[in-house]
Amino acid sequence: MTNKILTTDIDPVTLGVIAGSFSAIAKEMALVLYRMAYSSIIRESEDLGAGLFDPDGNELCESDSTPMHIGSLPGYIQGVRHFLGDNICDGDIILHNNPYYGASHTPDLAIIIPIFYEEELVGFAANTGHVLDAGGMSPGLMVDVVDVYAEGKHYNAVKLYSKGVKNEDMWRHIFENVRTPKENKGDVEAMIASAKLGKKRYIELLNRYGRKTIQAAEKRWMEYSEEMLRKEIEKIPDGVYKAPTGWLDDDGRNYGERLRIETSVKIEGSDLTVDLTGSSDQVETAYNVPFSGSTLPATYTIVRAILLDEANSDVFIPQNSGIFKPIKVVAPYGSIWNPKHPASCTARINQVQRLADQINLALSDVLPEKTTAGNSAHVHFNSYAGIKEESGDYWVYIEVNEGSYGGRNGKDGLDSVDNLVANTRNNPIEELEMRLPMRCTRYELRDEGAAAGKWRGGIGIIRTWEFLTDTLFTGEGDRHTDPPRGVFGGQDGLTGSMILNPDTEREQNLHAKLTNFKIRKGDILEIRTPCAAGYGDPFERSSEQVLEDILDDYLTIEKAEKVYGVVIREDLSVDLEKTSKIREKVSS
Repeated sequence: MTNKILTTDIDPVTLGVIAGSFSAIAKEMALVLYRMAYSSIIRESEDLGAGLFDPDGNELCESDSTPMHIGSLPGYIQGVRHFLGDNICDGDIILHNNPYYGASHTPDLAIIIPIFYEEELVGFAANTGHVLDAGGMSPGLMVDVVDVYAEGKHYNAVKLYSKGVKNEDMWRHIFENVRTPKENKGDVEAMIASAKLGKKRYIELLNRYGRKTIQAAEKRWMEYSEEMLRKEIEKIPDGVYKAPTGWLDDDGRNYGERLRIETSVKIEGSDLTVDLTGSSDQVETAYNVPFSGSTLPATYTIVRAILLDEANSDVFIPQNSGIFKPIKVVAPYGSIWNPKHPASCTARINQVQRLADQINLALSDVLPEKTTAGNSAHVHFNSYAGIKEESGDYWVYIEVNEGSYGGRNGKDGLDSVDNLVANTRNNPIEELEMRLPMRCTRYELRDEGAAAGKWRGGIGIIRTWEFLTDTLFTGEGDRHTDPPRGVFGGQDGLTGSMILNPDTEREQNLHAKLTNFKIRKGDILEIRTPCAAGYGDPFERSSEQVLEDILDDYLTIEKAEKVYGVVIREDLSVDLEKTSKIREKVSS
């Protein structure tokens, strides 16, 4: 198989039009996928990624969805090339999900369709989606797992279609060995439709502009993205910038034994290296992180978010593999960031969230206007499962609970939102209650208030579920012990919690990580996600903003005076004279 790269000159207008076409194709692929999908984790949460890739797996464009999905797809394609070599043919549709060969983690299935033009491989249309069940030892999610094989079925570049011919036996085998066959099959069929559309649109571009022009545009856009990131890296003084030591709660089996996170960022000219040396060794549960599929994409995502913030950029900078080239990650082999086979590594989302936040904190002193205070950097990623009495089939629901952003220079932190490398949507309660034997009795912002600062931290959520049947619960949580870090005098945030049957005689504080924990019919589960940290001295926050927080029930009058030095009268107006005296006394 030959992959000739043809080059030609290309004018800026054509280059821009092709770039817009790439972006539109990726977005259209994602729309097809989440609108056709069966499971709520894809259909509603949009836990997916889609895009186009060159023959070497370099990303050309990506959908506006979860960075962990799209950023891992170059690794998936490398995994496919490892298993198939040159045995990739026109008409193939390939399924892959091995976390030691590029996958983000086992339940993130990828569909990869090679694109041939004039009898040569010119690229791939690919996507990923998180399916409800992968056939492992636990329905939905799992933490306390003996090894990677117990996570579920691994599909090592399996051809669902070979040269256009459907492999019926393989389809039957795949979907007869999971707990949610209907949902999984519907999701995979949606992924195939999405990738087929990407292939079709790409060939249309080739027919319109010619292969030389398209490949020239691909090459130039990747070079441009790399150049723009390198320019931003070069603005940072050379040196090593270290984040405070971070701590994960535990590995989900050895409760209370915290796991160390060490993070430093080294700048050398236009090269940026994230060094995770000194972090915890790999653990005996699934609380490890696939290096290619998760550690690398999380790092790429946060570096781009900090240095090439689209909201503050005057020019369009496409997201593609050019962004990856200036960034290197050092993660010792055998650590939680780069585990040795066959260690399990399916429960990795909280660690990569913390990794992103640690990089953010490492750069806070040198880039105070581009970074935030400590974010919630956490996902209470939960699964609920049981048996349908009428059919004997499983029902499975996977839930992503929102976190919050830390305050940043000039802006308060965002409340109740996925942050950092997570980008999923919340599921509508009404839709869930129609389908599941669960009832949501509370879903709102936490009532403890926000972490104080010149710009306050964001507020996490509180959610309570009532269970209408016995349920198996698995939680991939963390941050019950290590609060988000305040910066430049801002307050630390609040840790999360999970409580079963709160305010009753049966109240039970739960660990953040549980596997197949039995919840009984009639039980209530309360989930609180962390509140992010504050940025800057609280006494520098304007009295008008403090009053607004009181009116929004984010802050009490008593706390306003104690923490912010702002005195509020009974008529809810600011006593400027008393406020001035308190603040002057503290600052003197």
